[in-house]
Amino acid sequence: MDHLKCDELPELRRPTLFAAFSGWNDAGEAATTAVRYLAESWSAPPFATIDPEEFFDFTVARPLIYIGPGEQRELQWPANQFYFHKRQDPGEDVVLLLGAEPHLKWKTFTGVIVDLIRRLGGARLVTMGALVAQAVHTRPPPITGFTSEAPLAPRLEALSVTRTRYEGPTGIVGTLHDACRRAGVPAMSLWVSVPPYLGATENPKAALALLQTCDTLLGLKLNLAGLIERSLSFEKQVDAAIAGNDEVKTYVEELEKLIDAGGGPAAAAEAELPPAGEIIGDLEDFLRRQRGGG
Repeated sequence: MDHLKCDELPELRRPTLFAAFSGWNDAGEAATTAVRYLAESWSAPPFATIDPEEFFDFTVARPLIYIGPGEQRELQWPANQFYFHKRQDPGEDVVLLLGAEPHLKWKTFTGVIVDLIRRLGGARLVTMGALVAQAVHTRPPPITGFTSEAPLAPRLEALSVTRTRYEGPTGIVGTLHDACRRAGVPAMSLWVSVPPYLGATENPKAALALLQTCDTLLGLKLNLAGLIERSLSFEKQVDAAIAGNDEVKTYVEELEKLIDAGGGPAAAAEAELPPAGEIIGDLEDFLRRQRGGG
């Protein structure tokens, strides 16, 4: 069975495939926000999708029904959609994968992606992820990651990207990188840390940090003005929410002291801090109301 639904493959110059999946790998929706921003800013056309039938439990990720043209009721299935962008300069082209972490047959699913990279003559895979960690919204979001390309390793280090030392349960991103390693496909992974008090809130500042790192590392010449504006507005909204909550304010100040003392996020993670408790829900409710009001 051909799990990739594609009418015609675009002709691209050694594209880099950037991938992000909603779900376990996407705290604060930072990774999917980053890839979605690229797709929208480039007006990148879709060209392929992975058939969800074999990979999703539809009692968990239910299809959505909506009213389409002519008042017809239509279904929207869980999607893993590919887009492409042909650069105007001599640089490598780009493929984007914006999707949802599947429930089933991960080996088959990742095989579909690796096979597409090969068919397109791709240069590398770059996955983006986000995790809840002891970070604060008032400081640059920490980035961790790794690359299988030796020439890029010192450039990651120069950008203060901490090499990941994580061991434990993994998501579709970890499985995809294992598939690339076995297939000899160059790959890189970048993960951004989002504050524990904002883990379920869309975080454009974290998305911006991911894209700025990719831009500097790979010379993409991105126009990030729109995301920068959203990031600044987001930070102001969080500041306003925290100003009225002494418990969150104390929590944030303690984190700031630990990070600014030079211990970094790792030291903050090991420290005993005031528990976030139910204030997280109160804070996120405030932010949703702020956005709802424009």
